[in-house]
Amino acid sequence: MKRLLDLLLCFALLPFLVLPCMVLFVLVRATSTGPVLYWSDRVGQNNHIFKMPKFRSMRIDTPAVATHLLQDPTIYLTPIGSFLRKSSLDELPQLWCIFKGEMSFVGPRPALFNQHDLIEARTQCNVHLIKPGLTGWAQVNGRDEIPIPQKVAFDLEYAQKQSLWFDIQILFLTFLKVVRTEGVSH
Repeated sequence: MKRLLDLLLCFALLPFLVLPCMVLFVLVRATSTGPVLYWSDRVGQNNHIFKMPKFRSMRIDTPAVATHLLQDPTIYLTPIGSFLRKSSLDELPQLWCIFKGEMSFVGPRPALFNQHDLIEARTQCNVHLIKPGLTGWAQVNGRDEIPIPQKVAFDLEYAQKQSLWFDIQILFLTFLKVVRTEGVSH
């Protein structure tokens, strides 16, 4: 049922997102060198590694680590990188992963392949059995601001409370967070 709803929502959003994605494509291309999309190796359901796209908000020489591990992430941002991140528009290409079935609209955010502490903690709690999401319960409760143990606790809470109604609540809270640009540290 959740997969069907993901597909229906993808197709419903597609006509509204084509033009903004084209504009973002041009803006990223015009303001920095390198590819428009950044494909990162992410950990999905059952700890399967998949490629997740984002509109590139960081320079091409940025180390492949979680942003919070960079000493000063702002020095790596492209001219429109901060805007892309704060508006969460950099996440739009992930609809491709939802369409392919690697992600869902709601679930734990997919960890980077090298976030071993997060991957291990999620595996111990069986959170790795859930399909990762574009947004999630941890996202609406702190996003970049919460430490890994708290993030995993939110992920576990989501796993235990999963329902259509809970997903709708998370999507609504995500919309509010994005509009208010809350929880983005750079």
